[in-house]
Amino acid sequence: MLNPFDQFTTRRLLQQVHSRRSFFSSVYTGMAGLGLTNLLLNDLSAANSKSGNSKQNKDWQPGVDETHFPPKAKRVLQIFCPGAASHMDLWEHKPSLEKYHGKPLPGEENFVSFQGKNGNLMKSPWAFKPQGETGKMCTTMLPHMSRHVDDIAFIHSMTTKTNTHGPGCVFMNTGHDTEGYPSAGAWLGYALGSENENLPAYIAIPDIRGEPPNGKANWSNGFLPAQHQAIVMNAQSPIRNLKIPEGISPKEEKATRAFLKFLDQKHAEQRPGNTDLQARIEAYELAARMQLSAPEVSNLASEPKSIHEQYGTGDPNKLKASYARNCLLARRFLERGVRYLNLYCSSRASGVDGLLNWDAHKTLKADYERHCPIFDQPTAALLTDLKQRGLLDETLVLWTTEFGRMPTHQSGTLGRDHNPDGFTCWMMGAGIKGGTSYGATDEFGRRAELNPTTVWDFYATALHLLGFQHDKLTYYNNGLDRRLTDVHGNLIKEILA
Repeated sequence: MLNPFDQFTTRRLLQQVHSRRSFFSSVYTGMAGLGLTNLLLNDLSAANSKSGNSKQNKDWQPGVDETHFPPKAKRVLQIFCPGAASHMDLWEHKPSLEKYHGKPLPGEENFVSFQGKNGNLMKSPWAFKPQGETGKMCTTMLPHMSRHVDDIAFIHSMTTKTNTHGPGCVFMNTGHDTEGYPSAGAWLGYALGSENENLPAYIAIPDIRGEPPNGKANWSNGFLPAQHQAIVMNAQSPIRNLKIPEGISPKEEKATRAFLKFLDQKHAEQRPGNTDLQARIEAYELAARMQLSAPEVSNLASEPKSIHEQYGTGDPNKLKASYARNCLLARRFLERGVRYLNLYCSSRASGVDGLLNWDAHKTLKADYERHCPIFDQPTAALLTDLKQRGLLDETLVLWTTEFGRMPTHQSGTLGRDHNPDGFTCWMMGAGIKGGTSYGATDEFGRRAELNPTTVWDFYATALHLLGFQHDKLTYYNNGLDRRLTDVHGNLIKEILA
């Protein structure tokens, strides 16, 4: 390999560039990943250790100690349904809603929520039936997902700090309801890096319908070094500029990369402590390595017909087919060593209630009869595929949404308003006791009543399964040792295997 620090070699490299046109053609190859400026390296502690700007916890250092204790999970798949998916219409059966349908909510007859005064109690438009050996009651709108209930630990007593979508999504992803904090995936990438040096540690796959509320803040690196932000891609938007341009020989490409590396190193030496610059340089280098790995992993055509049928990638419903392809792409990334993967099903509302996400203010029945089929088969197929391949034994699956819905209908509509006081999230996979239900809302689904649980408890438990004591995974910023769980968080021991 050429030595970029050798002056003679550098002169030879310059001599190989015969013209201005061929020079820029070669440089284009080395900078094929220019748009991928936040790609991650496997050595995620490099920027911190060189910059001197961060204060690591004395009990643990990234790149020195992998985890605080032996982990149950090696990677995370987080499935996020933006718009606040209704717990009482999907996962938590409430017979009292059927019994008292059309009557006022006791004690809150004049309750005013996010969009105004509420109407009377409203039962779910769909029947619930017992599923699996545990007999867990689930909506009949999710027939494929219902087959997994014996492997899922439901948390029916989630609470959050906000009833607004943007802050709610950010809070569910970062543990803070304001922007500027690292997402859970950024924290794990910072702590562990990727298992594959040719792929990022952290990937976000947004829905074809668009980004979730507050967009990129949901997968931000926050105050962590810039290379820990997620790489965003999906099956419909393949990564561009990864192929070597025609007419460029392997020798020219290798020489160009060596020359660019030499220039980058000299540039970085003059700007010590600039983690954004270091992240950008590392991004280019990873982009070059991805020239071989990314096209292969995103080639869904290599999957057998049976897999495509299992996921529903050819479904006539284009939204379902696109989400199915994203699910299949997620499995391919996970099995190749991506550490944390955010998979989104639906997007921000874009001013149209319930049409693009789970925010069913006006027409709950019509909205969910549109969204549930998109979500159901592909998600269930992904979980089945992970299990059949043995990946579920090492993968922690998180299903999340930003808050719940009201048990009443909104005044003058057949939809439900926002409810931050009680909702459902669930976990599945490595280290999880399947077939369990932790906590509960009251008989109407209005408030978390049994074992109220916070977002911080949720992530404290997830980090525990990944081998970390949540209050010791910290990063020094602005005078404080920051962490994903802020100053809160307790383990939900009842759902651990």
